[in-house]
Amino acid sequence: MHPSAVVDEAVSQGVDVIAICDHNSSENVPYVLKAARGKPIVVIPGMEVTTREEVHVIALFEDTASLSALQEYVYANLSGLNDEKAFGLQPIVNEIGEVEGFNERLLIGATGISLEDLVSRIHEQSGLAIAAHIDRPSFSVISQLGFLPEHVPFDALEISSRLGIRGGREKFPELAHNTFITSSDAHFIKDIGTRFTAIFMEEARFSEIRLALKGRDGRFVVEDA
Repeated sequence: MHPSAVVDEAVSQGVDVIAICDHNSSENVPYVLKAARGKPIVVIPGMEVTTREEVHVIALFEDTASLSALQEYVYANLSGLNDEKAFGLQPIVNEIGEVEGFNERLLIGATGISLEDLVSRIHEQSGLAIAAHIDRPSFSVISQLGFLPEHVPFDALEISSRLGIRGGREKFPELAHNTFITSSDAHFIKDIGTRFTAIFMEEARFSEIRLALKGRDGRFVVEDA
């Protein structure tokens, strides 16, 4: 899953846009952006943050500066060191496959940031906040809280690859007013492109995705694709 391998596989699968969302870390994102230069794909800088309630939230940004600001906030609220024997190495790999270093933080752990504060911080940095895999029995907002809090303004809700958007609509009819997306949530090269969200927009860029998630100006998520 090093940067150039991720980009090349996504391109080969015909994916136009990918978001790189490592858990509680963004240090590999700049290298994926470099690996994608000159190739027919757009990389969205992102992160999958674990709140203190152990809810996974996807944060997407237009640029790495905004992502870096969130990274500082996450690191300031993330305690513990990685146990390499238990959880494996956490390498930072550049665009040509060289290991630049290792992240020693406990990235698998939960931050001390509340769900409400995290979504607020993402929006302060002009990002998009998406509730990750809401249908999963663990680490989702519904599994952890038992409901979707109306006062937390998510920009979209992600349905896991095993269920997909149509299955999500059937399982959660009470969330009909929310925008649903789905993704491969790929942790292995072979999974890239196995599930995706089709979006109607003028061009592949962050601002167009924002409009589509809000259903504005003729942009929208194509749920039946």
